[in-house]
Amino acid sequence: MRREAPRSWRDYLPLAFPAAMLIVFFVVPFGTMIVVSFFRRQQAGFYTPDFVFTNYARFLTPFFANVLGFSLWLAIAVAALSMIIALPFTYLLTRAPRRSQTAWLVALLSILALSEVIIGFAWSTLLSRTAGLTNLLVAVGLMDAPQALMPGFGAVLTAIVYQTLPYTILVLYPTMARLDPTLAESARTLGASPIRAFFTVVLPVQRTSIIATLIMAFIFALGSYLLPQILGRPQNWTLSVLITDQAIYQSNMPFAAAMAVFLVLVSLGLVGLTLLLGQQREKTS
Repeated sequence: MRREAPRSWRDYLPLAFPAAMLIVFFVVPFGTMIVVSFFRRQQAGFYTPDFVFTNYARFLTPFFANVLGFSLWLAIAVAALSMIIALPFTYLLTRAPRRSQTAWLVALLSILALSEVIIGFAWSTLLSRTAGLTNLLVAVGLMDAPQALMPGFGAVLTAIVYQTLPYTILVLYPTMARLDPTLAESARTLGASPIRAFFTVVLPVQRTSIIATLIMAFIFALGSYLLPQILGRPQNWTLSVLITDQAIYQSNMPFAAAMAVFLVLVSLGLVGLTLLLGQQREKTS
């Protein structure tokens, strides 16, 4: 089908409502946040209108560098682990009978219905010493005494991967389901093992979708807030936790706004990269 160019201003009317919502709920708050990020902080938690770069200069301090580095490292680890688990799982899911696919998809959607608070406290219970998973290891004789597996980096990583994995699978599922099964069968006919056919045939075809899904998982993990706070130590806090801490507990709204602007710009840049990859895929297909 060929898309026709708008002929008059009436053709733009369907865009009026989404454009108004975008302006009211994104452009105006984001613009306000940018303005506040240049304000000057005063004593006792107050701030006055000004145009200073003091808040952005704090990005160069070792403290902010450590928080940013940990946030990026955590997001990369979550995206990589989610993709490593989601790729074979989604491929096998698309090859399963229709009834099994429906059951698994319903289970994944039910996980998405859980709030981050429920997920955080559920994992805090599973990783605790009194009622955690280590009690099962003690019962079967693999451990002498139960141990607490949180707070720590491992607990934060596990919970965020658990939360991100359903999104990753559901994003990969449509492209995997449309994959021609004869491609892998042809590779098997030529002597390739199932694992080799997966890596040499399936993954190259899904390259664009994999990159876009990785970016999505990275953005999702980068904005994680409650799980690092519930399951991690202060050194395991992400940039989102630091923003809340500066805005509410430290009463430093300008610096919190500057960090929020930075986080939004990084997320928008990655979203733009995803859209660019999607356009290139449409051109090549």
